[in-house]
Amino acid sequence: MSIPASAPLLDEQLAEHLSAAPLVPWQLVVWDDPVNLMSYVVRVFRRYFGYPEQQATALMLAVHNEGHAVVATGPRETMEVHARAMHEFGLWATVRQVPL
Repeated sequence: MSIPASAPLLDEQLAEHLSAAPLVPWQLVVWDDPVNLMSYVVRVFRRYFGYPEQQATALMLAVHNEGHAVVATGPRETMEVHARAMHEFGLWATVRQVPL
């Protein structure tokens, strides 16, 4: 079976099209809930993300006072893994694309 002469051009066009698509980061959003203690949320953020106490406390206060906080940003797959981990810790979390 022979490959048409136009195949490399199609591959180049496809590569150009794929490389032109921007990689938009995603966010992990943790939501306030009526169940978990604030100290527990701080402990989860410190243990799971490795945040220092001051940063974990600031994020927890944002969750508590504003109803939610973005606690991590990165590729979608990574944020989905983090969301599952937050669910395993009993926290409410969702993933969303960074607003443009």
